[in-house]
Amino acid sequence: MALNEDFDVIVVGSGMSGGYAAKEFCEKGMKTLVLERGKMTEHSVDYVGENQNPWDMKHRDRVDPKLIDAEYPVQSTCYAFRESTRGFFINDKENPYSVEDGKTFAWLRGDQVGGKSLMWARQSYRWSDLDFGANKADGYGTDWPIRYADVAPWYDYVEKFIGISGSAEGLPQLPDSVFQPPMAMTCVEEDAKAKIEAAFPERNLIHGRAAHLTKPTNEQSSLGRGSCQYRNQCERGCSFGAYFSSVSATLPAAKNTGNMTLMSDMLVERILYDVETGKATGVRTINRKTKESKDFTAKVIFLCASTLGTVQIMLNSTSEHFANGFANSSGTLGQYLMDHHTRIGAQGNYPGFEDKYFAGRRPNGIYIPRFSNLGNETDAEFTRGYGYQGGSNRASWTRALGGKGFGEELKKELHQPADNWTFRLQGFGEMLPRAENRVTLHPTKMDNCGIPQIHVDVSLADNERKMRIAMKRDAVAMLEAAGCTDIQAFEEEPVPGHCIHEMGGARMGIDPETSVLNGFNQCHDVPNVFATDGSAFASEACQNPSLTFMALTARAVDYAAAKMKEGNLV
Repeated sequence: MALNEDFDVIVVGSGMSGGYAAKEFCEKGMKTLVLERGKMTEHSVDYVGENQNPWDMKHRDRVDPKLIDAEYPVQSTCYAFRESTRGFFINDKENPYSVEDGKTFAWLRGDQVGGKSLMWARQSYRWSDLDFGANKADGYGTDWPIRYADVAPWYDYVEKFIGISGSAEGLPQLPDSVFQPPMAMTCVEEDAKAKIEAAFPERNLIHGRAAHLTKPTNEQSSLGRGSCQYRNQCERGCSFGAYFSSVSATLPAAKNTGNMTLMSDMLVERILYDVETGKATGVRTINRKTKESKDFTAKVIFLCASTLGTVQIMLNSTSEHFANGFANSSGTLGQYLMDHHTRIGAQGNYPGFEDKYFAGRRPNGIYIPRFSNLGNETDAEFTRGYGYQGGSNRASWTRALGGKGFGEELKKELHQPADNWTFRLQGFGEMLPRAENRVTLHPTKMDNCGIPQIHVDVSLADNERKMRIAMKRDAVAMLEAAGCTDIQAFEEEPVPGHCIHEMGGARMGIDPETSVLNGFNQCHDVPNVFATDGSAFASEACQNPSLTFMALTARAVDYAAAKMKEGNLV
């Protein structure tokens, strides 16, 4: 589309939420402008690390330590950061941010069309009324203005399009999705499942629920997507389109309508506001390459720039009417930032099954849903709960990397798998929403486009620390029940941001005096502006949030489009 078009909608961001917003608006006939601060990325064409063997790469899929220190000190702490994926990560030196003295925060970011949907771990779990009702039940945070029944049909809708592999379990705390066939467990995982569930009947070891196609539908195939090939190179990009990303699925669907204009390297500086109408008129952008400023106008704006990205834009959109940030009459903008706390659990050797191995490199594992504080506890040690991700492994030739040995004897040994299987459980715990965990704009530090840097002040509290004691203890107990030997509990510093599940900052709520958004992700103060990424969340459950991002986005688009047709948002 030509840039002189009169746009109906501006979508800021092209990742998990932005891609879905673009698809939905375009399919409803809306002329949609998608603005992405990162570089252009084309499906398949720009997956430079795909199919590369370690020995074919200059640094054997590792990144030069000098380059890490100079340009990627934060991004390099991500599990997916390697030579083959470095181009997907933002350059820390060129994109600084500020953290409160004495605290740490890892802002892990994508730097391209598609955002983090190209590098995510693809774990996809619904939330339940246990999650949406948690704030009201225990008094932390503000009550969500929605419940599971409001989101359930949108979960269905999104899952049918993106494709989720998994198994139906009938667990009230983890509602089932619309599933494609699950990725099979290993023999060790099946054995562990039987033993753990026998020892702890309230705990369930289930298939990981992942956004990988195992039996593509006609709709998915029509977009050029195919079945997972079990390569486990997902963070490099997948030309098969086997895992969901906006680059392989939602953006192509939007493009097919002819209603989308997509612009990369366009940083949104602020939202433009008309005090006479009480509505936003568009956005002001800065071209990252030329530093040229340009305004774009539209009837409706959807902020999908990631949790911190959206909050930064809103905080920077000050005016006489909104002196403390856009749509911030409540004063809560930037507050209640959350991230899951992880890097804790246990691992051990799994005896037996020495005559068994596995085929392929399954990009998935097992999941143990939350089992604490489900409503029948009489003396809870902490509030809310946690789940576990993990699985079994039997090391191959890669166990020799960095080790000793050489020659024919070593080669002969490495033709066989390791002597034993291992089993690992890693916990993911919920952080309570607290006003003191917040994001502001730094008063003096700017980025290279002249926009104030975000300043993050977030830390764990006593509830999370108490929860972590139980997370480690329960992981050990389950491995013991499974019969593991040489069990080792592990715990690393829980740096907020490392889980890459940031939520909060522009939370939804019933009361405009205590929240930024209503139950349709719509700003209380400005009816034609919506935020549908993680910034909208009033709490964070313990499940991975991306599936809920997309479900709430599709729901909000449906609402906004209906209001536009009624003339209420124009």
